[in-house]
Amino acid sequence: MPLTGVVLVTGVMAAGKSTVAQALAETLPRAAHVRGDAFRRMIVTGREEYVPGADGEARAQLLLRHRLSAATADAYAEAGFTAIVQDVVLGEDLGTYTTLVRTRPLYVVVLAPRPETVAAREAARPKTGYGAGWTVGALDEALRTRTPRIGLWLDTSELTVGQTIEAIAAGRERARVV
Repeated sequence: MPLTGVVLVTGVMAAGKSTVAQALAETLPRAAHVRGDAFRRMIVTGREEYVPGADGEARAQLLLRHRLSAATADAYAEAGFTAIVQDVVLGEDLGTYTTLVRTRPLYVVVLAPRPETVAAREAARPKTGYGAGWTVGALDEALRTRTPRIGLWLDTSELTVGQTIEAIAAGRERARVV
């Protein structure tokens, strides 16, 4: 039985969220890939980039991004699509995000490769996620120590994309948020 409803794929930058979310969506009969960062990029003027410890406008824009992606996922699910949301949702924001999504079932998949794997992936990709105060080590620490253990957590350091999709399918009941 395929996944239905909404699936949030989260983790640190360069964990493989975009690749896994797209591949997962491609395995389903009706699916939409909701890219959380697209909502950040839609702000043309007045955008405040979220950096470690940010509050005020930067924090408000991050929370707006989460509300918009959750509402978009709900709209796709209401139309009969499985919505695969992909974004960096860490710390207390993960618990909050699960309340923003109205659709059930809701699945949370946390990609948690080892920091050295993330650093190697970051170095090999054309875009740059780290900088402006973000380091692989600091973001990994936030993931592992300040993010609630909601959903299915996968160390994808040694997994291919296909193996990750198989692990998500096999662990879907652990991924399900009640």
